[in-house]
Amino acid sequence: MLKIGVIGFGYWGPNLVRNFHAVEDAQVVMICDRDERALQRAHKMFPGMPTCSDSEDLLHSPGIDIVAIATPVSAHYHLAKEALINGKHVFVEKPFTANSRQAEELIALADARGLLIMVDHTFLFTGAVCKIKELLDDNVIGDVMYYDSSRVNLGLFQSDVNVVWDLAPHDFSIINHLMPDAPVAISAQGMDFFSDGSESVAYVTAHFSGKRIAHFNFNWFSPVKIRRTLIGGSRKMLVWNDLVPDEKVRVYDKGVILDVNDGDLASIVQYRTGDIYVPKLDGHEALLKECEYFIACIKSGQKPINDGLAGLKIVKMLEACDASMKRNGLPVELDLAGLPL
Repeated sequence: MLKIGVIGFGYWGPNLVRNFHAVEDAQVVMICDRDERALQRAHKMFPGMPTCSDSEDLLHSPGIDIVAIATPVSAHYHLAKEALINGKHVFVEKPFTANSRQAEELIALADARGLLIMVDHTFLFTGAVCKIKELLDDNVIGDVMYYDSSRVNLGLFQSDVNVVWDLAPHDFSIINHLMPDAPVAISAQGMDFFSDGSESVAYVTAHFSGKRIAHFNFNWFSPVKIRRTLIGGSRKMLVWNDLVPDEKVRVYDKGVILDVNDGDLASIVQYRTGDIYVPKLDGHEALLKECEYFIACIKSGQKPINDGLAGLKIVKMLEACDASMKRNGLPVELDLAGLPL
């Protein structure tokens, strides 16, 4: 039985406790939060659960095998480092760390001690993304030409990160999971409407070496909530609307046929319109599947698909976004050689 301690019982912490507690051969044995009101909520939701207000009590507990961190990103590095030093596996909320140097240090420390890091990229375990990955692997869509995502809503404004660091890890983890190659450059433009040093609206483009592009709209300042992604393939096209309770994913047998006359630059464009296919999705809770997967990886020694290296790759992409925004959208090259997709 693997024993788990959870640090942070704000928005996401209760979900981690509930799901890890539901995993076979795993048990949450302690909850930590500096806010006494959070601990009071923990006692009501999980009666009898031991709690503490000092993270050192949890990090140094010999009875804990895994530390799950659900705090602001500014605390991730120090808490994860202390957990690894004390021989504990780490499950950490996204984004992995506040900068790539911190991520590289934690990865090296975990490898040296034979411990696993999992970065909480929950969307990789949703029924929608699992099905899209299956469709791509089976070449139903064909070669991916573009990925276009809108992830907007009114709030939640974050005090320690901008809108890119808050929302982009979701889409960045998805494209890194779906695309056959890594982006080679990032260009981004953002706007700080409240003069607090933090962009609340951003438009990001990920450039690839071949004929492939990804575009993202991130917005904390929208009157409506939108979670919609378009994926254009050489054979078919796909729409994923995460806010639709049924038929989240639709596959459209639509496309363009370009007939080029013999050596002539003049071309004839023909449009193909076929059926719409709505695949059945697994209705499992993504976070529960992710927690089960992490426990299984620890037991088998297998490295998770969303391990520290995968988290580092996303942090590098986030840093490139910040650098590009400071340069008013000029592309920033990415060096992700050797990092996993």
